[in-house]
Amino acid sequence: MDQVPGSPQEPRDARQGDAAPPGCYRHPDRTTGITCTRCERPICPECMVSASVGFQCPECVRDGSGTGRTAQATAPRTVAGGALTADTRLVTKILLGINVAVFIAVLAVGDGLVQDLELIGGAFTREDLQFIGVAEGEWYRLLTAVFLHQAPMHIIFNMLSLWWLGPPLEAAFGRVRFLALYLLSGLGGSALSYLLAAQNQPSLGASGAIFGLLGATVILMRRLNYDMRPVLILLALNLVFTFAWPDIAWQAHVGGLVMGAAVTYGMVHAPCARRALVQGATCAVAFLVIVAVVWVRTGQLMG
Repeated sequence: MDQVPGSPQEPRDARQGDAAPPGCYRHPDRTTGITCTRCERPICPECMVSASVGFQCPECVRDGSGTGRTAQATAPRTVAGGALTADTRLVTKILLGINVAVFIAVLAVGDGLVQDLELIGGAFTREDLQFIGVAEGEWYRLLTAVFLHQAPMHIIFNMLSLWWLGPPLEAAFGRVRFLALYLLSGLGGSALSYLLAAQNQPSLGASGAIFGLLGATVILMRRLNYDMRPVLILLALNLVFTFAWPDIAWQAHVGGLVMGAAVTYGMVHAPCARRALVQGATCAVAFLVIVAVVWVRTGQLMG
């Protein structure tokens, strides 16, 4: 039997032209007309996460599915997880500039500045009648010696090596990681030189840091499956030069090489899910090893 339109017996869904808005999947009592652009679940303003197109729900953002993450999180990364930059030589230029500036200062001031900044375990100066060196609490010498040069050919060779090795590594690591690699390599070379060299034997130069970059290049090329022969030949020639040439602090070269290779291995093999944690831990452990070596040697000299 037909019903008269609008009568009380008309089916309810036939009388309603518009359905009620759905409730938020996390807050059912809150009606909303917005849905997640990926899973299409209804979301209220509190649960909306801005995406490049529309909004996403917290679950899709947490799972990393799509563009609901921050711009920093979705930015392209280097092989070691560093941010891509327009100038991949910036840190290299700054390090080179510091070395050149210190060299110019040495030329202007004289040998007195060299004596104040060079690495030396412990010695007695007749001019000032005092003890100097790392063992006497002058810890800064471990770092200042890395930027100190006295002979023109010494700084020319080191800076050419820095300019050749630095930019590719800076591009692969990113600026912060590359700077950490350089400084830890330099400090590693200083620490081993402090440990093994005679306590009154001075040393200076960026060679430890440069050898660290060379070790880093070896590890990085192995990680990327590049042809290893050119860099291995270069490494072999530098090691022969290190041990065959007189008046070279081989301890700094070996210490920088080992430290640079170890830090690089931890950086380029860190799992993506915990990359920052593993890389930070690698640098922290490397620094603690340096501190331990210095502490042991200081105890030997002061005991």
